[in-house]
Amino acid sequence: MYAVIKTGGKQYRVSPGEEIKVEKLGAEIGDLVNIQDVLLVVPDEGSPKVGQPTVAGATVQAKVVDHGRYDKIIVFKKKRRKGYKVKRGHRQQFTRLLIDSIQS
Repeated sequence: MYAVIKTGGKQYRVSPGEEIKVEKLGAEIGDLVNIQDVLLVVPDEGSPKVGQPTVAGATVQAKVVDHGRYDKIIVFKKKRRKGYKVKRGHRQQFTRLLIDSIQS
């Protein structure tokens, strides 16, 4: 069984027992998070349920494992012959989730 969920403006394909990194959520480590934006549920047997835009009554329950930050990316801007250079870095924050169950 797997589902497609939407969180943080992105879509993820998840199945029970899987760990995923999503945009930072305001939950503490060890908390259970219910994700209501389920776009697709595909059971092991039977036909898939496709939402319009979400599947009614479907939720994905996940546990917050930890919070962290991705590797730094360098943002460099330059305009030639003008003496303009800007160098900045950015580290995006994430939340690691362990998918517990999918209810449809």
